[in-house]
Amino acid sequence: MESTRQKKVSRLLQKEISEMFLKEAKAYTLGAMVSVSKVRISPDLGNAKVYISIFPSAKKEDIFNEIQEHHSLMRRNLGLRVGKQLRVVPELQFYIDDSLDYIDNIDRLLKE
Repeated sequence: MESTRQKKVSRLLQKEISEMFLKEAKAYTLGAMVSVSKVRISPDLGNAKVYISIFPSAKKEDIFNEIQEHHSLMRRNLGLRVGKQLRVVPELQFYIDDSLDYIDNIDRLLKE
């Protein structure tokens, strides 16, 4: 069960990371649309699991690898954005959120 503080920090991180992908991370998203679907933060606020969805999904692995390579730069930029609100900027771990692909697959199977 997440505490109120965890929920607030998760929402803050989701908002800021989404804006970073929109404005600053165009160089390593390779022209794809990357959205942050969910952020889960550990109870000590030291680690954040960031679930991202990538569209179009044809280049998903390449884009995910680029994001993984630049995660330290993203953490630094995140620190510049939320440095006044958080004492410690959490370590970012990115995961691909494939729930949209799963929903699309179920929908396709139901139509058949």
